[in-house]
Amino acid sequence: MTRPLHARRPATLASLAAELGVSRTTVSNAYNRPDQLSPELRRRVLETARRLGYPGPDPVARSLRTRQAGAVGLLLTEALAYAFRDPAALSFLEGLALACEEAGRGLLLIPAGLNHADPSPYAVGAGAATVPITNVNSAAVDGFIVYSVPDDDPHLAAVLQRPVPTVVCDQPVVTGVDRVGIDDRAAMLTIARHVLELGHRKIGVLCMRLGRQRNDGPVSPARARETYSHVQRARLSGLRAAFAEAEADFADTVVMECFEHTVAAAQTGAAALLDRHPQLTAVVCTSDVLALGALAEAGRRGMQVPEELTVTGFDCIAEAERVGLTTIRQPILEKGHVAGRLLFDGGDGAPRNVVLRTELVVSRTCAPPRTSHVEWFSGL
Repeated sequence: MTRPLHARRPATLASLAAELGVSRTTVSNAYNRPDQLSPELRRRVLETARRLGYPGPDPVARSLRTRQAGAVGLLLTEALAYAFRDPAALSFLEGLALACEEAGRGLLLIPAGLNHADPSPYAVGAGAATVPITNVNSAAVDGFIVYSVPDDDPHLAAVLQRPVPTVVCDQPVVTGVDRVGIDDRAAMLTIARHVLELGHRKIGVLCMRLGRQRNDGPVSPARARETYSHVQRARLSGLRAAFAEAEADFADTVVMECFEHTVAAAQTGAAALLDRHPQLTAVVCTSDVLALGALAEAGRRGMQVPEELTVTGFDCIAEAERVGLTTIRQPILEKGHVAGRLLFDGGDGAPRNVVLRTELVVSRTCAPPRTSHVEWFSGL
Protein backbone atom coordinates (compact mmCIF):
# COMPACT_ATOMS: atom_id res chain seq x y z
CA MET A 1 0.00 0.00 0.00
CA THR A 2 1.38 3.42 -0.97
CA ARG A 3 1.61 6.19 1.61
CA PRO A 4 -1.04 8.94 1.18
CA LEU A 5 0.48 12.12 -0.19
CA HIS A 6 -0.72 14.14 2.79
CA ALA A 7 0.66 11.76 5.45
CA ARG A 8 3.66 13.02 7.36
CA ARG A 9 6.58 10.70 7.90
CA PRO A 10 7.05 9.81 11.59
CA ALA A 11 9.70 11.87 13.30
CA THR A 12 13.03 10.22 14.03
CA LEU A 13 15.90 11.13 16.30
CA ALA A 14 17.74 12.52 13.30
CA SER A 15 14.81 14.64 12.04
CA LEU A 16 14.14 15.94 15.55
CA ALA A 17 17.81 16.94 15.92
CA ALA A 18 17.67 18.72 12.55
CA GLU A 19 14.47 20.55 13.54
CA LEU A 20 16.10 21.78 16.73
CA GLY A 21 19.51 22.44 15.23
CA VAL A 22 21.24 20.26 17.82
CA SER A 23 23.16 16.99 17.71
CA ARG A 24 21.57 13.55 17.95
CA THR A 25 23.45 13.06 21.22
CA THR A 26 21.69 16.11 22.67
CA VAL A 27 18.28 14.67 21.80
CA SER A 28 19.24 11.26 23.24
CA ASN A 29 20.48 12.87 26.46
CA ALA A 30 17.13 14.59 26.92
CA TYR A 31 15.65 11.13 27.47
CA ASN A 32 18.50 9.06 28.86
CA ARG A 33 20.82 11.53 30.62
CA PRO A 34 18.79 14.62 31.47
CA ASP A 35 21.48 15.83 33.87
CA GLN A 36 23.67 16.59 30.82
CA LEU A 37 21.29 19.31 29.56
CA SER A 38 20.04 22.56 30.97
CA PRO A 39 16.38 22.43 32.07
CA GLU A 40 15.45 24.88 29.35
CA LEU A 41 17.11 22.91 26.55
CA ARG A 42 15.58 19.62 27.74
CA ARG A 43 12.13 21.25 27.88
CA ARG A 44 12.54 22.54 24.33
CA VAL A 45 13.61 19.09 23.07
CA LEU A 46 10.66 17.32 24.70
CA GLU A 47 8.10 19.90 23.57
CA THR A 48 9.34 19.70 19.98
CA ALA A 49 9.29 15.90 20.17
CA ARG A 50 5.63 15.97 21.23
CA ARG A 51 4.75 18.41 18.46
CA LEU A 52 6.43 16.27 15.79
CA GLY A 53 5.15 12.98 17.21
CA TYR A 54 8.57 11.57 18.14
CA PRO A 55 7.95 8.68 20.60
CA GLY A 56 11.41 8.63 22.15
CA PRO A 57 14.43 6.35 21.69
CA ASP A 58 13.71 2.81 20.47
CA PRO A 59 13.83 0.59 23.58
CA VAL A 60 14.92 -2.43 21.54
CA ALA A 61 17.81 -0.54 20.02
CA ARG A 62 18.74 0.83 23.42
CA SER A 63 18.78 -2.65 24.97
CA LEU A 64 21.03 -3.91 22.18
CA ARG A 65 23.36 -1.00 22.80
CA THR A 66 23.47 -1.27 26.60
CA ARG A 67 22.96 -5.05 26.82
CA GLN A 68 20.33 -4.31 29.50
CA ALA A 69 16.67 -5.22 29.07
CA GLY A 70 15.54 -3.24 32.11
CA ALA A 71 13.32 -6.08 33.33
CA VAL A 72 13.40 -9.10 35.61
CA GLY A 73 11.81 -12.44 34.72
CA LEU A 74 9.67 -14.19 37.34
CA LEU A 75 9.40 -17.88 36.49
CA LEU A 76 6.06 -19.41 37.45
CA THR A 77 5.38 -23.05 36.74
CA GLU A 78 1.73 -22.65 37.59
CA ALA A 79 -0.88 -21.02 35.40
CA LEU A 80 -0.37 -17.27 35.09
CA ALA A 81 -3.62 -16.54 36.95
CA TYR A 82 -2.22 -18.40 39.99
CA ALA A 83 0.06 -15.44 40.75
CA PHE A 84 -3.03 -13.24 41.18
CA ARG A 85 -5.34 -15.81 42.78
CA ASP A 86 -3.19 -17.48 45.42
CA PRO A 87 -2.84 -15.17 48.46
CA ALA A 88 0.75 -16.17 49.27
CA ALA A 89 1.88 -15.86 45.64
CA LEU A 90 0.19 -12.46 45.39
CA SER A 91 1.98 -11.21 48.50
CA PHE A 92 5.32 -12.46 47.18
CA LEU A 93 4.62 -10.71 43.88
CA GLU A 94 3.95 -7.46 45.72
CA GLY A 95 7.26 -7.68 47.55
CA LEU A 96 9.17 -8.39 44.35
CA ALA A 97 7.39 -5.52 42.59
CA LEU A 98 8.53 -3.16 45.37
CA ALA A 99 12.15 -4.23 44.82
CA CYS A 100 11.76 -3.69 41.07
CA GLU A 101 10.35 -0.21 41.63
CA GLU A 102 13.27 0.68 43.88
CA ALA A 103 15.73 -0.51 41.25
CA GLY A 104 13.88 1.10 38.35
CA ARG A 105 13.27 -2.25 36.67
CA GLY A 106 10.27 -3.83 35.06
CA LEU A 107 8.84 -7.26 35.88
CA LEU A 108 8.06 -9.92 33.28
CA LEU A 109 5.92 -12.90 34.35
CA ILE A 110 6.97 -16.08 32.58
CA PRO A 111 4.43 -18.89 33.08
CA ALA A 112 5.27 -22.40 32.00
CA GLY A 113 1.74 -22.89 30.72
CA LEU A 114 -0.79 -25.67 31.24
CA ASN A 115 -1.90 -28.62 29.18
CA HIS A 116 -5.69 -28.52 29.22
CA ALA A 117 -5.96 -32.23 28.44
CA ASP A 118 -3.90 -33.09 31.51
CA PRO A 119 -4.79 -31.45 34.84
CA SER A 120 -1.16 -31.42 35.91
CA PRO A 121 0.64 -28.12 35.31
CA TYR A 122 3.82 -30.13 34.85
CA ALA A 123 2.47 -32.39 32.10
CA VAL A 124 5.20 -34.23 30.23
CA GLY A 125 5.46 -37.26 28.01
CA ALA A 126 3.15 -38.81 25.47
CA GLY A 127 -0.06 -36.90 24.94
CA ALA A 128 1.09 -33.92 26.93
CA ALA A 129 1.56 -30.48 25.48
CA THR A 130 5.17 -29.44 25.08
CA VAL A 131 6.09 -27.09 27.90
CA PRO A 132 7.18 -23.79 26.34
CA ILE A 133 10.84 -23.67 27.33
CA THR A 134 11.13 -21.02 24.62
CA ASN A 135 9.39 -18.65 27.03
CA VAL A 136 12.54 -18.81 29.12
CA ASN A 137 15.05 -18.87 26.27
CA SER A 138 13.56 -15.84 24.51
CA ALA A 139 12.72 -13.71 27.54
CA ALA A 140 14.38 -10.27 27.30
CA VAL A 141 15.39 -9.97 30.96
CA ASP A 142 18.47 -9.07 32.97
CA GLY A 143 17.94 -11.85 35.51
CA PHE A 144 15.48 -14.40 36.84
CA ILE A 145 13.56 -14.96 40.06
CA VAL A 146 12.48 -18.61 40.24
CA TYR A 147 9.41 -18.93 42.46
CA SER A 148 9.01 -22.28 44.18
CA VAL A 149 9.42 -24.84 41.39
CA PRO A 150 9.91 -28.62 41.59
CA ASP A 151 13.40 -30.02 42.03
CA ASP A 152 13.69 -31.27 38.45
CA ASP A 153 11.66 -28.64 36.61
CA PRO A 154 12.91 -28.26 33.02
CA HIS A 155 12.26 -24.51 33.04
CA LEU A 156 14.73 -24.12 35.88
CA ALA A 157 17.34 -25.93 33.82
CA ALA A 158 16.67 -23.51 30.96
CA VAL A 159 17.01 -20.53 33.32
CA LEU A 160 20.35 -21.77 34.64
CA GLN A 161 21.68 -22.01 31.09
CA ARG A 162 21.11 -18.28 30.56
CA PRO A 163 24.17 -16.09 31.33
CA VAL A 164 22.22 -13.86 33.74
CA PRO A 165 21.94 -13.81 37.56
CA THR A 166 19.29 -16.00 39.17
CA VAL A 167 17.66 -16.11 42.60
CA VAL A 168 15.53 -19.04 43.76
CA CYS A 169 12.71 -18.47 46.21
CA ASP A 170 11.82 -21.41 48.50
CA GLN A 171 12.71 -24.31 46.24
CA PRO A 172 14.72 -26.02 45.02
CA VAL A 173 18.14 -25.59 46.61
CA VAL A 174 20.61 -25.26 43.72
CA THR A 175 24.35 -25.33 44.31
CA GLY A 176 25.95 -21.99 43.53
CA VAL A 177 22.65 -20.11 43.13
CA ASP A 178 21.34 -17.42 45.50
CA ARG A 179 18.25 -18.42 47.47
CA VAL A 180 15.78 -16.86 49.89
CA GLY A 181 13.32 -18.86 51.96
CA ILE A 182 12.42 -20.11 55.42
CA ASP A 183 13.21 -23.21 57.44
CA ASP A 184 10.02 -25.09 56.55
CA ARG A 185 10.93 -28.14 58.61
CA ALA A 186 11.59 -26.17 61.79
CA ALA A 187 8.43 -24.09 61.33
CA MET A 188 6.21 -27.15 60.93
CA LEU A 189 7.98 -28.83 63.85
CA THR A 190 6.98 -25.83 66.01
CA ILE A 191 3.28 -25.94 65.17
CA ALA A 192 3.11 -29.74 65.36
CA ARG A 193 4.68 -29.62 68.83
CA HIS A 194 1.94 -27.22 69.88
CA VAL A 195 -0.82 -29.54 68.66
CA LEU A 196 0.76 -32.54 70.35
CA GLU A 197 1.29 -30.63 73.60
CA LEU A 198 -2.44 -29.92 73.64
CA GLY A 199 -2.94 -33.68 73.85
CA HIS A 200 -3.92 -34.55 70.28
CA ARG A 201 -2.86 -37.92 68.94
CA LYS A 202 -5.63 -38.63 66.43
CA ILE A 203 -4.37 -36.21 63.82
CA GLY A 204 -4.98 -35.95 60.08
CA VAL A 205 -2.90 -33.97 57.60
CA LEU A 206 -3.88 -32.03 54.49
CA CYS A 207 -0.90 -31.33 52.23
CA MET A 208 -0.31 -29.63 48.90
CA ARG A 209 0.60 -31.37 45.63
CA LEU A 210 3.45 -33.87 45.96
CA GLY A 211 3.93 -35.21 42.44
CA ARG A 212 3.23 -34.82 38.74
CA GLN A 213 0.64 -37.56 38.63
CA ARG A 214 -2.67 -36.31 39.96
CA ASN A 215 -3.60 -37.55 43.38
CA ASP A 216 -6.51 -36.31 45.47
CA GLY A 217 -6.48 -38.73 48.34
CA PRO A 218 -4.29 -40.57 50.84
CA VAL A 219 -0.52 -40.31 50.38
CA SER A 220 1.52 -43.48 50.33
CA PRO A 221 4.81 -43.50 52.27
CA ALA A 222 6.67 -43.83 48.96
CA ARG A 223 4.98 -40.76 47.45
CA ALA A 224 5.71 -38.74 50.57
CA ARG A 225 9.39 -39.72 50.48
CA GLU A 226 9.85 -39.20 46.74
CA THR A 227 7.99 -35.91 46.35
CA TYR A 228 9.72 -33.39 44.08
CA SER A 229 8.53 -30.54 46.33
CA HIS A 230 11.30 -29.54 48.72
CA VAL A 231 8.86 -27.38 50.73
CA GLN A 232 6.22 -30.08 51.24
CA ARG A 233 8.90 -32.68 51.95
CA ALA A 234 10.41 -30.43 54.63
CA ARG A 235 7.06 -29.68 56.25
CA LEU A 236 6.11 -33.37 56.41
CA SER A 237 9.55 -34.08 57.85
CA GLY A 238 8.89 -31.51 60.58
CA LEU A 239 5.63 -33.29 61.43
CA ARG A 240 7.36 -36.65 61.70
CA ALA A 241 10.04 -35.15 63.92
CA ALA A 242 7.44 -33.71 66.30
CA PHE A 243 5.72 -37.09 66.55
CA ALA A 244 9.04 -38.76 67.28
CA GLU A 245 9.75 -36.27 70.09
CA ALA A 246 6.32 -36.98 71.58
CA GLU A 247 6.87 -40.73 71.20
CA ALA A 248 3.74 -40.86 69.05
CA ASP A 249 3.40 -43.12 66.01
CA PHE A 250 3.31 -41.04 62.83
CA ALA A 251 2.58 -44.20 60.84
CA ASP A 252 -1.01 -44.00 62.12
CA THR A 253 -1.39 -40.44 60.81
CA VAL A 254 -3.36 -40.13 57.57
CA VAL A 255 -1.89 -37.66 55.05
CA MET A 256 -4.40 -36.47 52.44
CA GLU A 257 -3.06 -34.77 49.31
CA CYS A 258 -4.90 -31.92 47.55
CA PHE A 259 -3.64 -31.62 43.99
CA GLU A 260 -5.24 -28.22 43.42
CA HIS A 261 -4.31 -25.49 45.89
CA THR A 262 -7.78 -24.05 46.42
CA VAL A 263 -10.22 -23.81 49.32
CA ALA A 264 -12.74 -25.93 47.39
CA ALA A 265 -10.20 -28.73 46.79
CA ALA A 266 -9.17 -28.59 50.43
CA GLN A 267 -12.77 -28.84 51.60
CA THR A 268 -13.20 -31.95 49.45
CA GLY A 269 -9.98 -33.38 50.90
CA ALA A 270 -11.09 -32.61 54.45
CA ALA A 271 -14.45 -34.28 53.80
CA ALA A 272 -12.71 -37.45 52.62
CA LEU A 273 -10.39 -37.33 55.62
CA LEU A 274 -13.19 -36.96 58.16
CA ASP A 275 -15.45 -39.49 56.42
CA ARG A 276 -12.76 -42.16 56.59
CA HIS A 277 -11.47 -41.20 60.02
CA PRO A 278 -14.27 -39.66 62.11
CA GLN A 279 -12.23 -40.16 65.28
CA LEU A 280 -9.81 -37.36 64.31
CA THR A 281 -9.49 -34.51 66.79
CA ALA A 282 -7.10 -32.33 64.77
CA VAL A 283 -6.26 -31.53 61.15
CA VAL A 284 -2.81 -30.08 60.47
CA CYS A 285 -2.55 -28.35 57.08
CA THR A 286 0.58 -27.42 55.15
CA SER A 287 -0.92 -24.08 54.02
CA ASP A 288 -3.58 -21.64 55.17
CA VAL A 289 -5.60 -22.16 51.98
CA LEU A 290 -5.93 -25.84 52.88
CA ALA A 291 -6.81 -24.95 56.47
CA LEU A 292 -9.57 -22.62 55.28
CA GLY A 293 -11.01 -25.55 53.33
CA ALA A 294 -10.87 -27.74 56.44
CA LEU A 295 -12.67 -25.04 58.45
CA ALA A 296 -15.33 -24.78 55.74
CA GLU A 297 -15.92 -28.54 55.88
CA ALA A 298 -16.08 -28.53 59.67
CA GLY A 299 -18.69 -25.77 59.46
CA ARG A 300 -20.70 -27.71 56.88
CA ARG A 301 -20.80 -30.68 59.26
CA GLY A 302 -21.80 -28.54 62.21
CA MET A 303 -18.55 -29.33 64.04
CA GLN A 304 -17.39 -26.80 66.60
CA VAL A 305 -13.84 -25.49 66.12
CA PRO A 306 -11.77 -25.89 68.23
CA GLU A 307 -13.96 -27.78 70.73
CA GLU A 308 -14.55 -30.74 68.40
CA LEU A 309 -11.79 -30.23 65.87
CA THR A 310 -8.49 -28.37 66.04
CA VAL A 311 -7.29 -26.94 62.71
CA THR A 312 -3.89 -25.38 61.95
CA GLY A 313 -2.44 -23.74 58.84
CA PHE A 314 0.82 -22.36 57.50
CA ASP A 315 1.59 -18.90 55.97
CA CYS A 316 -0.58 -16.44 57.96
CA ILE A 317 -2.39 -14.93 54.99
CA ALA A 318 -4.90 -12.13 55.63
CA GLU A 319 -7.97 -14.39 55.58
CA ALA A 320 -6.33 -16.74 58.09
CA GLU A 321 -5.81 -13.84 60.48
CA ARG A 322 -9.40 -12.72 59.99
CA VAL A 323 -10.85 -16.09 61.02
CA GLY A 324 -8.39 -16.54 63.90
CA LEU A 325 -6.48 -19.51 62.46
CA THR A 326 -3.59 -20.94 64.44
CA THR A 327 -0.78 -20.92 61.92
CA ILE A 328 2.85 -20.17 61.10
CA ARG A 329 3.55 -16.59 60.09
CA GLN A 330 6.17 -16.34 57.39
CA PRO A 331 7.21 -12.96 55.92
CA ILE A 332 5.96 -13.59 52.40
CA LEU A 333 6.06 -10.00 51.18
CA GLU A 334 9.54 -9.59 52.63
CA LYS A 335 10.56 -12.78 50.86
CA GLY A 336 9.69 -11.24 47.49
CA HIS A 337 11.44 -8.00 48.39
CA VAL A 338 14.61 -9.78 49.54
CA ALA A 339 14.65 -11.95 46.40
CA GLY A 340 14.63 -8.81 44.26
CA ARG A 341 17.31 -7.13 46.32
CA LEU A 342 19.55 -10.18 46.07
CA LEU A 343 19.20 -10.10 42.30
CA PHE A 344 19.91 -6.38 41.98
CA ASP A 345 22.71 -6.17 44.57
CA GLY A 346 24.83 -8.73 42.79
CA GLY A 347 27.02 -9.67 45.77
CA ASP A 348 30.65 -10.74 45.69
CA GLY A 349 30.12 -13.86 43.63
CA ALA A 350 29.69 -16.30 46.53
CA PRO A 351 26.21 -17.86 46.65
CA ARG A 352 23.96 -16.38 49.33
CA ASN A 353 21.27 -18.19 51.28
CA VAL A 354 18.89 -15.93 53.20
CA VAL A 355 16.69 -17.74 55.73
CA LEU A 356 13.87 -15.55 57.04
CA ARG A 357 12.34 -16.00 60.47
CA THR A 358 8.93 -17.54 61.11
CA GLU A 359 6.59 -17.28 64.08
CA LEU A 360 3.95 -19.52 65.62
CA VAL A 361 0.62 -17.65 65.82
CA VAL A 362 -1.68 -19.30 68.37
CA SER A 363 -5.26 -18.21 67.87
CA ARG A 364 -8.83 -19.47 68.05
CA THR A 365 -8.74 -22.77 66.14
CA CYS A 366 -6.70 -24.82 68.63
CA ALA A 367 -7.75 -26.43 71.91
CA PRO A 368 -7.15 -29.70 73.79
CA PRO A 369 -9.23 -32.62 72.51
CA ARG A 370 -12.51 -32.98 74.39
CA THR A 371 -12.25 -36.67 75.15
CA SER A 372 -8.49 -37.03 75.32
CA HIS A 373 -6.86 -38.50 78.41
CA VAL A 374 -3.41 -38.36 76.88
CA GLU A 375 -0.90 -36.56 79.07
CA TRP A 376 0.48 -33.41 77.54
CA PHE A 377 3.96 -33.82 76.17
CA SER A 378 6.27 -31.64 78.30
CA GLY A 379 9.67 -32.91 77.41
CA LEU A 380 10.69 -29.97 75.15
